[in-house]
Amino acid sequence: MRVAHLHTTCPQVTPGHAWLHPLFATLLLTCTFLQVHFDFMDPPAPETLMRALELLNYLGAIDDDGNLTEVGTTMAEFPLDPQLAKMMVASPEFGCSNEIVSVAAMLSVPNVFTRPKEAAKAADEAKARFAHIDGDHLTLLNVYHAWKANGEDGSWAYDNFLNQRSLKSADSVRGQLARICQRLNVRMVSTPFEDKSYYVNIRKAITAGYFMQVRRPNARSAPLACQPLVSSRVLHASWLVVGDNGVVQMLK
Repeated sequence: MRVAHLHTTCPQVTPGHAWLHPLFATLLLTCTFLQVHFDFMDPPAPETLMRALELLNYLGAIDDDGNLTEVGTTMAEFPLDPQLAKMMVASPEFGCSNEIVSVAAMLSVPNVFTRPKEAAKAADEAKARFAHIDGDHLTLLNVYHAWKANGEDGSWAYDNFLNQRSLKSADSVRGQLARICQRLNVRMVSTPFEDKSYYVNIRKAITAGYFMQVRRPNARSAPLACQPLVSSRVLHASWLVVGDNGVVQMLK
């Protein structure tokens, strides 16, 4: 069964349409896996295709000759963009595949947070209670865990300004992704929550898929000034910020 509601909103258009690269990478990975040729009605710029191929190569999905690797074959089985798929495939290595499946599911549905105009301040306060210091991915994981701990209760979700329908969709997507993992023999494991490396391992798995969006804070500049650790040609609307202590944050 394929996962529904994986791309429900269009990314913000940035100069050069850089957000297209992961989308074309998804298409190229799927076509390579199925061994089909795809004729574009409106062919993308050669540079866009090259960057998509570059992304797949960096992720280890294709080799230098453009052939699908063993990792790429597994990635192609997931109805996710290549970076999310690589995050999934890499997660057992870091002992956090259960958590990464939840993160991927939460990223695959419409925004779980609501912010009605008449209660904007209360909504912001409710969101802050779920916030994790290390970024949006772990904040979403906190939301999912709290919702499950409260019995998936719609009244609890309403009181905490959360979208019950999106949470239900995320739970359904998570179940489908977990079944795909089982079919592909991707181990479903977790680091004990009391272990100090619990969140560190999750951040490592996220970085395995999104390392091309990694930037290091520049201590000589403003607090949020960053220097890319990889080529900045592959642009993205958000970045993973890595400090000397290994903390990963989402910077939008």
